[in-house]
Amino acid sequence: MKEKSQYVQDAVELLECLIAKPSISREETLAAEVLQVQMEAWGLNPRRIGNNVVAYDTLDDSKPTLLLNAHIDTVKPVSTWTRDPYKPTLEGDRIYGLGANDCGGGLVSLLQAYRLLRQKSVPYNIIYVASAEEEVSGQNGIAKVLPLLPKVDVAIVGEPTGMQPAIAEKGLMVIDGVARGKSGHAARDEGANAIYEALDDLVWLRDYRFKKESELLGPTKMTVTIINSGTQHNVVPDECHFVIDVRTNEYYQNEFLFAFLQKHMKKCELKARSFRLSSSHIPLDHPLVQRCIQLGMTPYGSPTLSDQALMTFPSLKLGPGESSRSHTADEYVCISEIEHAIKTYVQLIVSNG
Repeated sequence: MKEKSQYVQDAVELLECLIAKPSISREETLAAEVLQVQMEAWGLNPRRIGNNVVAYDTLDDSKPTLLLNAHIDTVKPVSTWTRDPYKPTLEGDRIYGLGANDCGGGLVSLLQAYRLLRQKSVPYNIIYVASAEEEVSGQNGIAKVLPLLPKVDVAIVGEPTGMQPAIAEKGLMVIDGVARGKSGHAARDEGANAIYEALDDLVWLRDYRFKKESELLGPTKMTVTIINSGTQHNVVPDECHFVIDVRTNEYYQNEFLFAFLQKHMKKCELKARSFRLSSSHIPLDHPLVQRCIQLGMTPYGSPTLSDQALMTFPSLKLGPGESSRSHTADEYVCISEIEHAIKTYVQLIVSNG
C-alpha cells in the first residue's frame, strides 16, 4: 500500500487537473472525463451516468451501504477574481482555483478515502459518486444517479464544513409571485397600480415569523429577493412580479408552506418552481454522528443547500474547506485540510460499526 502522503499528493494533483477543466453546472463533461480516466488508472472501475461518475465493488448483503458523495460542477466565476479561476495556483498551503473549496477538496479527499478503504476491512459497502449539476439541483445530477444505485443506508456528502458534521440542512423553495393591476397614464387618476396592489402582501411576507424553530437550523426564513414592475415613468404598471426565497427547517414541508402562503396572500398569485428540495437531517444518535463526536467533532445545522436535499436516506455533510469561501473570488482549499479530511474519513468509517 502506498504511503498516506502519496494519497494526499494524488488528491492535490487530481484537484489541479479538475480546476483546469471548466465545469460550470450542466457543462461538466471535461471534468467528468478527467475523473473517469484517473479512476480507471487507479483500478476503481468507474462508470459514467451522464456527467456523474460512479464506483463500487461487489456488495455484501450482510452490510449496510454507505454513499460517499461530492459534486464536480461549479458556479460561474465572479468578476472580482484576481487570478485566472481556471489556472490552479499553489501558494504555500493553499490551492487557488474555481471549485477548489466547493467542492473539489471534498471530491478528491473522499475519492482517496475510498481508495484506502477498499484495502481495509470495513463495516460498510461503500459507493463513491461524483455528481453533476449540484449547484443548480439539476435533474441530470444526483437525482439521475440515485434510482440506479443499490439501496443506500446512509451518506457522507463532502461539502466544505471545516470537517465538522453538518447533521441538518435547510431546504429551499423558490416561489414566483405576481400582482395584477390596470395600466393608465401616470399624470391622471386612472388605472390600478400593480406595485401598490402588491404592497400589503409584501409587507406580510417581510414581517411574518414561523413559530417552530429548530435547535440546529433556527427559524424557517422567507425573503423577497427580486421585484420587477413597470415599463416607463409615465405608465401606471399593470403587473408586479417578485421572487420569494424560502429556507425551511425540518418542521415545515414545502407543500404545506406553499399552501399556507397562498392562504395569506390578499392580492398576489403565487407559483412554486419546485417542492423537491426539502430540509434534511440525520439523528444525533446515529452511529456515524456518534463516532464524529468521539473523534472530537461538533455537530451543527447548515443553512446552505446540497445534494442531501434529494436523498431519501440519512446523510450528513462533512468536508474540508469552509462554506464561507464558496462562490467567492479567489476561492481556495488548503492541502493540510485535504490531508486531514482523508485521515478523518478513514478513521470515521473503519472504526464505525
